[in-house]
Amino acid sequence: MKNGVILITYPDSLGRTLSNLSKVIAEYFSKAITGIHILPFFPSSGDRGFAPLTYREVDPAFGHWSDIRALGQEYELMFDYMINHISVSSEYFRDFVERGDASPHKNLFIDFNAFWGSTPTEEQIRKIYKCKPVAPIRVIRFVDGTERTIWFTFGDDQVDLNLGTKEGLAFLEENLRFLSEQGAAMIRLDAFAYTTKVKDTDCFFVEPNVWEILKRCADVLESYNVGLLPEIHEHYSIQKKLAENGYPVYDFALPMLVLHALYFHDASYLSNWYEICPRNQFTTLDTHDGIGVVDVCGLLPDEEIEATREHLFAYGANVKRIFSSATYNNLDIYQINCTYYSALGERDDAYLLARALQFFSPGTPQVYYVGLLAGRNDLQLLEETKEGRNINRHYYSMEEIAQEVQRPVVQQLIALMELRSTHPAFGGDFSQTLIDRQHLILTWRSEAAVIELHADLQTYEFEIVGDL
Repeated sequence: MKNGVILITYPDSLGRTLSNLSKVIAEYFSKAITGIHILPFFPSSGDRGFAPLTYREVDPAFGHWSDIRALGQEYELMFDYMINHISVSSEYFRDFVERGDASPHKNLFIDFNAFWGSTPTEEQIRKIYKCKPVAPIRVIRFVDGTERTIWFTFGDDQVDLNLGTKEGLAFLEENLRFLSEQGAAMIRLDAFAYTTKVKDTDCFFVEPNVWEILKRCADVLESYNVGLLPEIHEHYSIQKKLAENGYPVYDFALPMLVLHALYFHDASYLSNWYEICPRNQFTTLDTHDGIGVVDVCGLLPDEEIEATREHLFAYGANVKRIFSSATYNNLDIYQINCTYYSALGERDDAYLLARALQFFSPGTPQVYYVGLLAGRNDLQLLEETKEGRNINRHYYSMEEIAQEVQRPVVQQLIALMELRSTHPAFGGDFSQTLIDRQHLILTWRSEAAVIELHADLQTYEFEIVGDL
């Protein structure tokens, strides 16, 4: 994708429909972004689209394929493919439950006990990399009255797919081809590291299996000139390993590093990351999930990570520990549910500096729609749904958007985005100068131009100089 700012948004977050999304971008943000990551727009049974029934349709509540194609004529588009799972309400799983071994789709799913050859031991289950504190299973009653234990890594309506069978691989390839034909410039593989189920391993990013799956995906997409972005939240060394093998990656370490730098007026850890981070990466400060903690392990000392967490809860606006707990349906202890603007105490100067640091970081920047409007924590939606991540998933009406874009912080952010999306220096080489812990200079230099960010981590003042 082009090296400009990419907007991340649900299909119904900026005006409720894809048609309204198009109008909003055209009116307010057309010069600020070059691409859009449209979060799942398929019919789904839950998890805000991440439990898809099929990839062949656009949920009619959002619009039609014609709306997707219209957006694709103006901007490069990123689609999601939930490579690890599909909805229990999908025709594939429903047919399996109805017909059992007679179903042509039986090999798309994983019988947990059959996988292990018998009932797995406690040690085998304990070893599995899990996002919830129980075995990744559900007992499913079939139409004939029998029960089977089926592999479920995530929610109760997200059944894992079996990429260890020819049927599972064929299903993967067919869907990737279809999505490529609908105008995707890049496809994001959601939760891909969980697909490598191998007996007596942690079943997470198991090598060489993970490389075989990624190559299969890349080979399919290459014929359509479509890019591939693997999504994984884990130790930064995995991102570096992916990058070394030629794959673009996410910079999920940046959000916590920037928070630490701004909270404690210390750019040294952030500067160290700039020295070693992959260059072919997509940077984020906020996403539809929480602010990742595990991603920064090893880049910040444990005591600094804990200090950053504690400062966020003390300094952030309207954020509490309980919002990231099981009480609010949050089983991922490695993420904090909060908007980035609220995490910075809703200070405009700190927020704009954070975005400036992101835009001058190595990689292609992504901006989540709530962050685009410097959104505050949505406590009403949080309490209505008791879903922790909904604190950062506000639904904006057209009227709200018209008001929010008038705020000075949003106007200044749009200007920064327009600069990042259009300035020729960002196609060149990155360098940095750490003057002292509180002062950092980030430089981009191409044959055509030079641009620099001079950042003061103490006062939150910054200046952009060069060929403007």
